[in-house]
Parts: sequence; structure tokens; C-alpha cells
Amino acid sequence: MVANIAAYLVYVGAGRWLLPGDYGQFARLLSAMLILGVPALALQAVIAREVVRGRAGNLRRVSITTTLGVLVTAAIAVPIVAAVADTGIPATVAALAAAPLLVIIAAGQGVLQGRQEFRALAWVLAVVGALRSVPMLVAFAVGAGPAGGLAAGTLGAVVAAGIVGVAVRATGTGPLHPGRVGRDGDADGDGARDRVSALSVLRASQVQLVLIVAVSIDLLLSRTALDEVDAGIYGLGAVATKAAFWLPQAIGVVLYPRLADPARSRTSLRQAVAVVAVIGVLVTVGAGVAAPLVPIVIGEEYRPLVGILWLFAYTGAAMAVLQVVLLAAIAADRTRVAVGTWVAVVIEAVVIVTVVHSIVTLALTAAITVTVAAVGTGVYCLRVMSPTPAPPSEPETSDV
Repeated sequence: MVANIAAYLVYVGAGRWLLPGDYGQFARLLSAMLILGVPALALQAVIAREVVRGRAGNLRRVSITTTLGVLVTAAIAVPIVAAVADTGIPATVAALAAAPLLVIIAAGQGVLQGRQEFRALAWVLAVVGALRSVPMLVAFAVGAGPAGGLAAGTLGAVVAAGIVGVAVRATGTGPLHPGRVGRDGDADGDGARDRVSALSVLRASQVQLVLIVAVSIDLLLSRTALDEVDAGIYGLGAVATKAAFWLPQAIGVVLYPRLADPARSRTSLRQAVAVVAVIGVLVTVGAGVAAPLVPIVIGEEYRPLVGILWLFAYTGAAMAVLQVVLLAAIAADRTRVAVGTWVAVVIEAVVIVTVVHSIVTLALTAAITVTVAAVGTGVYCLRVMSPTPAPPSEPETSDV
């Protein structure tokens, strides 16, 4: 909650202190950062899963390899993102420089999550969220602009990475099943068999990637479908999407170790989806009720959001359900279930580029896409996670 509130305040502050054009640039770069942060999310999920299963050797090597890979990718992505998202080079560099730091942070969080050290993980999540958000808010308040704010957030991530490392070492060797992970990240298991596979991180990355692309594709392409002012207005509306998406994140964090346990995975998935769906309904209704406050709190230029803010919140709520389902797929190492979501996202991108020309139609396109993806993927995941039925027994007699 602390991390989400801090991130929300950054969006509110950016909307208050940046012009709509600068705000649109800032929002698009944060969406690009979500995509580049995919390997970090995947690494955390894989490390947590392998820790739960007692196969958590080689954590340090895989973490270093992933960090270096993201660093190179970020350097290559700077001119591409600047051209596609219509953002300045300084602001793009400031934003993407945080990507390798997020991998380091995620590796430590994965160890804590797999150990089920939720008290320590809670503090880490709160501190990391505050350190990444508060410097950006201060920078915007003093007039630093998008580049200055994003650079401040990256500096905060440097400090956050160091704190995560301290937290992992401080928790020592939490209880694991069936093995234990020591402070150096090696399992008390059987050599190579207990090592984290880089291929596992890649498989999980494509699942996390489709989720982040689904969350961000409408905002990233908003400038191709809308003019600069409308794209900025849509960017602020997407704050409700992000808030509804990230609000129930703790449900997945806490239940993920259970989703990684084959004996409890299906029941845990049902529980997680039910809780996240209820939260989503409440957030959607709340956004509709609070929508008239947008012109008062943010500015009169954002009045077009009053009637449709609930739609943005609904999209985020449906995304949260999709996130839980895809986390279950990673936990069960059934990552091919993401194919359906990839198809839905590709269709959405085509529709946005060729058909959409207004804020309302763009918001509707995003909402319909995520609904179809969440329902279809959820049904499939529940089916493949069903217990294998026992073969029918032979009848005791032949009299039928």
C-alpha cells in the first residue's frame, strides 16, 4: 500500500506540475520502463518458485547474467523508445537507466518471497516504492521536468538496491521446502540439479512481457491515435488503470508460494482470483464516484475523464485478474498459456493503429481486450491445473 500510494502521488504531482505534453512524455516513458522491467519480474518469480521447491542454487550467477542482459538491452532501446514513443533522449536515458537496478532489487525480493519472509518483504516493498517515487515527486515540485524527475527516481533505485541486499543478508536462511538457501544463494541440494535455469527466466519473461505489454500498449500507442493534448489526458486516465492493477498486488505476492506448490495450486488460484475480482469491483465503483474530483484536484483540462474514469479502473482490475492467472502459469511452469494473451494484444495494437481516434474508443478497446484475455486464460489455467482423474476401477462383477 505504501509503494502504491507513493507511485500514485507521483502521477498526481506530475499532473499538477507538468504540462499535458510533458505529462504524456513522462507517462509513456514509465510504460516503456514497465516493458524493460520484464526480466526483473520474471527473475523474481523464478527465484521464488525455485526457493519454494528447494532448487535455488546458482541464484547469484543468474541474477548477474540477467542484470547485464538488461543493461545492454536498455542501451540499445534508448533511441528506439525515443523515436517510437516520441520522447526526448535525456528523459529516455534517465528512465531506462533504472532497468538493471530493478533486476537487482527483484532478485533479492524473490529470495525473500520464496522464503516466505513476508514481514521483511513488506518493509522492502514499502522502502523501495518510497525511494523510487519520492525523489521524482520532489524533482517535479522544483520544476525539473520529465528528465529531471526520472533521473531522480533512478538515483532512488540505486539506494533501494543496496537496502534490498542488506535485507536479504539480514534474514539469513529462512525455512524452505525441501531445502534451504544460504546467504550466498546456494541451495543445500544436489549440485546442478538444484540450479536455477536461465531458460526458466526466459520462459517466465515472455509471460511477464505479455502482461506488461497488455497493461501498456494502449498508452504507448496513444500518441499515434490521439493528438498531443488528448494523449496527455489519456495518460492521466491511465493512472486509474495502474492503481487498480497494482492495488491487489499483495495477493499474488503472498499466494505465489502456494501457487508453486502442485498440491495447492488450483485451490490457491481460485482464492486469488476471487479476492482480486472483489477488490476490482470496489475500485471500479470508487473510481466512478470519485471522478468528478479530477478537474478540481488535477486541473480543468482533464474534465473529459469524469464520465469514463471508471472504465480505466475496470481495465486495471481485469488486468489484475490476468496477472494472477499468469503468475499461476509461471508457478506451475506452464508458460505456453500466455499465447492467447499475445494474440489478444496483437489484435488490440492493430485496432488502435487503424481504427481508434478518440479517448473513449481507445479506453474501450483496452477494456475489451483485457476482459477477453483474462477470461480465456483463466479458464484454460484452471483446466490444466485440474488434478488428474484416477482411472476408472474395474467392476466387481460382469452383471450390468
